[in-house]
Amino acid sequence: MKIIACGSVPTIIAPEKYFTGRVLQTPIVETEAPARLRATLVAFEPGARTHWHTHPFGQTLYVTSGAGLAQVWGGPVQEIRAGDTISFAPGEKHWHGAGRKTAMTHIAMQEALDGVHVDWLETVSGEQYGS
Repeated sequence: MKIIACGSVPTIIAPEKYFTGRVLQTPIVETEAPARLRATLVAFEPGARTHWHTHPFGQTLYVTSGAGLAQVWGGPVQEIRAGDTISFAPGEKHWHGAGRKTAMTHIAMQEALDGVHVDWLETVSGEQYGS
């Protein structure tokens, strides 16, 4: 058994090269091989969002508080709320983040393929976001 004590893993400000707006990330777990799981608590301020991205084994989000938005490439922007679980298929191009006027926090869970959890792509434009 391994216990990661509360406060022993620092929260970071997410890198601007992958996010628009202020986003905080608190690692929950990153397993060692042969396991591949990474889980992170991600807090988006109003208007903040990821860039477009994919995951080799897909991604699951569990919204813990607030309300936000998510979209897959070519699909409509959809509202997501606390208590929702959102699943993206392997390789499915998508983005997610807070609403225009509401903050949103979720747990992001994904597995790595050869050490790669995510492939970051272009910025979500204001038009795509709906602002």
